[in-house]
Amino acid sequence: MRIACLGGGPAGLYFAISMKLRDPSHEVVVIERNKANDTFGWGVVLSDDALGNLAKNDPVSAEAIRSHFAYWDDIAVVHKGVRTVSGGHGFAGIGRKQMLILLQARARELGVDLRFETEFRTAEEYRKEFDLVVGSDGINSRVRAEYAEVFKPDVELRKCRFIWLGTHQKFDDAFTF
Repeated sequence: MRIACLGGGPAGLYFAISMKLRDPSHEVVVIERNKANDTFGWGVVLSDDALGNLAKNDPVSAEAIRSHFAYWDDIAVVHKGVRTVSGGHGFAGIGRKQMLILLQARARELGVDLRFETEFRTAEEYRKEFDLVVGSDGINSRVRAEYAEVFKPDVELRKCRFIWLGTHQKFDDAFTF
């Protein structure tokens, strides 16, 4: 089977890895418009359940990812100077760039063809060349827009306020808000 993943973020790379694991004879191509070491976003946080699913699917990439994780079991919320800690949550985080590096290496090891700095054409054009075309091109997906009549996405903008900030501060005892 010939498979094209349009987008080389974590989802596209992990799907490509999964398909090669299921059948090494699959020809899998990941097409990504950015450079291999470009990334957007801060990191990825996974629950214990998600980590377990990674390990079941591909123990090799799961261990590579796990070895770079920061782990937390507790969550601390600081409000008006009062710190409240809640335990038993179990999750881990990894920088997005590190995760991409690890997934790219695993994909290459399995024989996935990674094509960086390649702007993909329409998904419809790839359907002529490939048996399966996967839209993994992120939040502003061109694939989703191209097939809006088929997928019928329901995008609803809300007024909630959310901000994600970065810091060099290490939170060794609890993930802190």
